[in-house]
Amino acid sequence: MMTNGTGRAGTARRRAGALAAVLTATTLVAGCGATGADSGAGGTASASPTATGKQALLAAVPDGSEGAFRFSGKDATSDLSGVVDPDAKGIDLTAAVKDPEHGFTTRMSFLVVQDRIWMKVKFTGTEGLTGLPKLPNRWMELDRAKLTDPDSTPTYEGVDIGNAGPIIEAATTVEEKGDRTYAGIVDVSGGEAAKAVGEEEVAALGDAARQVPFTAVVGADGNLASLTLAVPAAGTAEAWTYVVKYADYGSAPKLAAPSGDAAQPAPKLAYQMLNG
Repeated sequence: MMTNGTGRAGTARRRAGALAAVLTATTLVAGCGATGADSGAGGTASASPTATGKQALLAAVPDGSEGAFRFSGKDATSDLSGVVDPDAKGIDLTAAVKDPEHGFTTRMSFLVVQDRIWMKVKFTGTEGLTGLPKLPNRWMELDRAKLTDPDSTPTYEGVDIGNAGPIIEAATTVEEKGDRTYAGIVDVSGGEAAKAVGEEEVAALGDAARQVPFTAVVGADGNLASLTLAVPAAGTAEAWTYVVKYADYGSAPKLAAPSGDAAQPAPKLAYQMLNG
């Protein structure tokens, strides 16, 4: 039902979002200021969910047999989108993070094919700002050996990049609503579910992490279309939603290494930004 990558694929998603946030901070230092596995239950379940509903959802989670597909997602810090291609062992992942002070958006994209990785960085909403890094508008191939932490950039670790599988595994109640829609409660207080949602965000929830409402939709093709968690407000943190959407199973564009003028080796500035 799920590959070994389920539960780990979402780390690529979170890495890209975190890197985009770090990059935003880096750009401010650069001058703006001066002028984003194995499945496991998340904690102890207090009730047994409807077996058929939970099993149906888990069976719908992508496992690599569906071909390339598109995804999009949102968590507490970033919006992400891209393509997963299990045949190429590849992901095309874009994270967008808006700087709260200056209003510009850092859009960081990664392309992973097998063991190779490329990056693009684009800034939007920069009117009136100066000092932003100037990088090529093409794929920049990274040498992981030149990164201070090679594991900080995405790698292909499975198809369930939104970590829907571990989150559904942590469901304590599941109810089928009809029309391939499901709803229930998920316990994200620990395990892989906590890692998927974000351990820092989960810690802030306290006991509320054990009772997070979710909805899920399975497409007519039997594949998971969406999973949404309504994360409640806690302390000083506002309520937010965790969203995973998968689409175009088998019809999304296949991924391949860019060639010719579409790519170049990453310049020194790219490594300076990534290495902090």
